[in-house]
Amino acid sequence: MMSCTSRPSVQPPLAAQQPETLRVSHSPDRIDPWFWLNQRENPEVISYLNAENDYLDTMLAHTKPFQDKLFAEMKGRIKEKDSGAPWQYGDYYYYNRFDEGGEYAIFCRKKGSMDATEEILIDGNAMGMGLGYFSYWTTISHDQKVAAVMVDTVGRRFYDIRFKNLETGEWLPDEILKTTGNVVFSTDNKTVYYTRQDPKTLRSDRVLAHVMGTNPATDKEIYYEADQTLAVGLDQSKDAKYTFVSSGRTDANVVRFFANDKPFKQLTLIEPIASDVEYSVEHHDGNFIIRTNRSAVNFRLVTAPVSKPGAAFWTDLIPHRDGVLLNNFSVFKDFLVVDDVSAGLSTLRIIRWDDRSQHSVQFEEPAYYAGLGVSMNYESPWIRYTYTSMTTPSSQFDYHMVNREKVLVKQQEIPGGFNPALYKTERLMVPARDGRLIPMSLVYRVDAFKQNGGNPGWVYGYGSYGASMYATFSISRISLLDRGFVYAIAHIRGGQEMGGDWYNEGKMMKKINTFNDFIDCSEYLVNQGYVAKDKLFASGGSAGGLLIGAVANMAPDLYRGLIAAVPFVDVVTTMLDESIPLTTFEWKEWGDPRIKAEYDYMLSYSPYDNVEAKNYPAMLVLTGLHDSQVQYWEPAKWVSKLRVRKMDNNPLYLHTNMEAGHGGASGRFRSLKETALQFAFVMDLIGIDK
Repeated sequence: MMSCTSRPSVQPPLAAQQPETLRVSHSPDRIDPWFWLNQRENPEVISYLNAENDYLDTMLAHTKPFQDKLFAEMKGRIKEKDSGAPWQYGDYYYYNRFDEGGEYAIFCRKKGSMDATEEILIDGNAMGMGLGYFSYWTTISHDQKVAAVMVDTVGRRFYDIRFKNLETGEWLPDEILKTTGNVVFSTDNKTVYYTRQDPKTLRSDRVLAHVMGTNPATDKEIYYEADQTLAVGLDQSKDAKYTFVSSGRTDANVVRFFANDKPFKQLTLIEPIASDVEYSVEHHDGNFIIRTNRSAVNFRLVTAPVSKPGAAFWTDLIPHRDGVLLNNFSVFKDFLVVDDVSAGLSTLRIIRWDDRSQHSVQFEEPAYYAGLGVSMNYESPWIRYTYTSMTTPSSQFDYHMVNREKVLVKQQEIPGGFNPALYKTERLMVPARDGRLIPMSLVYRVDAFKQNGGNPGWVYGYGSYGASMYATFSISRISLLDRGFVYAIAHIRGGQEMGGDWYNEGKMMKKINTFNDFIDCSEYLVNQGYVAKDKLFASGGSAGGLLIGAVANMAPDLYRGLIAAVPFVDVVTTMLDESIPLTTFEWKEWGDPRIKAEYDYMLSYSPYDNVEAKNYPAMLVLTGLHDSQVQYWEPAKWVSKLRVRKMDNNPLYLHTNMEAGHGGASGRFRSLKETALQFAFVMDLIGIDK
């Protein structure tokens, strides 16, 4: 293997500097030499991105055989001819399956039982053939005669909607272009409601109604969200009696509804929007069931009559509880199912509507994920839930809420076998610098681990939007564990693993807690002997890429290498630009830069703005040209600035997927090539090549 010090003597590409003055009225000007990289159609921009890709390929050419080995290894753990767990909807059982060598799912159904004849509804491989990027999903009409198929062939999350007659197999002439892909069928089975985004800002701002067989150009707009800080979404109650239109931002939302059994006239408001108040709605027996954090940081469940849905009429069904997050719920005719989270671990609670008796489904591993799955039949006594841990492959269970029978429907099968006894997972509570205890889940291979400070380690984090990162299984991660790595997930503030306060303590003017928590968890791994000081790596994506960018500036000596995927690193400039995605309706997540105190706070940690003339660890930065969430120019500008400012000779690479967006490469195999690149980058730094 070529050592880290004997790479080709090739100079990295340097993007030209074209200083741009960025002004706000309340603070000094900022000068951005690489602002011009935001010109996606500029040939010089494309040339620079291709040059960075070529540079990476040259510098890591010696790892190509190892990347191929890693790819083959990870692909070998995927059962190529496989089928997902079927779910029942009416008389049909629906499921996705994969053919050998197929990149995309084939959507199928069988009538009456899984022993019936298969109907292939949508062949993803046929639709995606020859495309550089392909993503699709489906929604079925209530009479199960028509499928709406949402397709994105660019990666920018503009979905074209097509319709297929499931009785004849024919594609219908109706085609609705450039939507968000959020679609619900009316119970008349001929009206389809969908949302559309602004073509520039990508804010989902309107709801339209399409009647099958008519020209989409004549589709009626039934709601437009004028508030630039809100994005619109559609949902439907499980009993299909009501359609909900929710307008929301990161801290608050408002819900309106209409009945599906009547011709659409107007939307009815449930409760006006209020800062820091979220709520979601279901329906049961003439009442709305509402999950809300109004006067309840960990959320509570309330009921209200459909005729009087406002907060003045809300009655507690499950009151707020300290230390227990009401994470999710599902409504059935005879039962209510609640997903409670305590200390980051889930319990499923089953409650009978008639007598309010209850019992719980418990789980035993020290770190795991359990959550409600697809349960579409409102009258069913069965629920579907998912269970997984860092040593247990993803498993789908059906649970009978009356007799408490538990049936394993599907467990992820790993060709060649997987022995969980070879691996161990731990749950640690790490003291933060301010006294809070941070949960951290980790896994390692037992026969390769010694708590003596000798193992390589990889720590992952996110910490934004109240999104919880769970201790789940990964087939690709086995390639790290089998080579002696300790892998850790830091459940840092900004997520919601420890309740609503955990989120609030990691956002807005407390965002620095997110970064400090991650650094404290990383140092704990080293100080407690889990990981060698010179073999610690870290990764994160999107808002987790912001995390990686921040800790690169704050604690560069702590890590041997960092991987930042689609990283949100130019915080202030992005939050000032109302014309691009993820700006106006995220001011309550990061701050409103029009307010000086919030501007100054964001500027204090923005990775791009805080690059300094000092040593940085080795870094691999990944982006997608068509990313609709974090624009490619943020990581491109960041890398350009690092190239000029950093004082070390450690590797710095930028890889731009020229055919993908925020989620990276599409397909179940192609995405593994990007994973193999990341693993090879890390292992090359510490001399592992097999």
